[in-house]
Amino acid sequence: MQGLPGPPRVQGCLGLQLWFGWLQLPPGGQGSCLLLAPKSTRRLRSAATPWAVLLSALWSRRGYSSEMKTENELRVRHLEEENRGIVVLGINRAYGKNSLSKNLIKMLSKAVDALKSDKKVRTIIIRSEVPGIFCAGADLKERAKMSSSEVGPFVSKIRAVINDIANLPVPTIAAIDGLALGGGLELALACDIRVAASSAKMGLVETKLAIIPGGGGTQRLPRAIGMSLAKELIFSARVLDGQEAKAVGLISHVLEQNQEGDAAYRKALDLAREFLPQGPVAMRVAKLAINQGMEVGSLMLEFVLGIESGDLI
Repeated sequence: MQGLPGPPRVQGCLGLQLWFGWLQLPPGGQGSCLLLAPKSTRRLRSAATPWAVLLSALWSRRGYSSEMKTENELRVRHLEEENRGIVVLGINRAYGKNSLSKNLIKMLSKAVDALKSDKKVRTIIIRSEVPGIFCAGADLKERAKMSSSEVGPFVSKIRAVINDIANLPVPTIAAIDGLALGGGLELALACDIRVAASSAKMGLVETKLAIIPGGGGTQRLPRAIGMSLAKELIFSARVLDGQEAKAVGLISHVLEQNQEGDAAYRKALDLAREFLPQGPVAMRVAKLAINQGMEVGSLMLEFVLGIESGDLI
């Protein structure tokens, strides 16, 4: 094991990241963290265990070599101190441009399921930990390898987790610091509030692929910007930058990107802090009342989502 550096010193984190023998804190953040990783890398040991033993055991499992690395594709951070009650979902799938793979969808579903019943959660921020990318939509490379019988269930799972995000009982904010296309924009549309950097790119581009938005985009985009303009954008597969998105009402705030590449996230954090002093029950009831008032009826909503899935075509 010569030539390998020792692990960094670790203090004050309730959830630790085991990443090929390294114990790491979430970058730049305080508070506890829950890291969701593929089962092949989720082997938690005591911090007192010799790091070389951990590394050796992890490498030997399933034949990993020193060149192989498995990402933690979703980081769930419960912020502390003055930010207590704010939860950040950080997507970190750089090699796939944060595209929605089977594994990432499974992680998102698990995280959302845990958060929806957590009474301590006040606001949820969805962001990217990959510079220049929010989410590039469904993983088309993975989808291309699927049989025709597998594609339908895959798209249904994407739609289900996006709907689950839309139905979370607390305020949700999408921090769009980069590219948000197709299912990536549908993920953002499921959030109550969207903020973006001026350099971000957003669009429902599915018609270029001879398909239609399948994650609720045909319903949530018109509700955000109006039916006529939503049709224009979907028909043309047009991509908007942050300024254009703000002009049409797709996002609530647009900011010049900073050197760190997280201007939208910082604004989202400011908004979440502004929500914290408000009554938690009142916030949940207000969201429920607004959402229910906007619905055309559960049966009609199920009908139009069935059109997206192709069940009614």
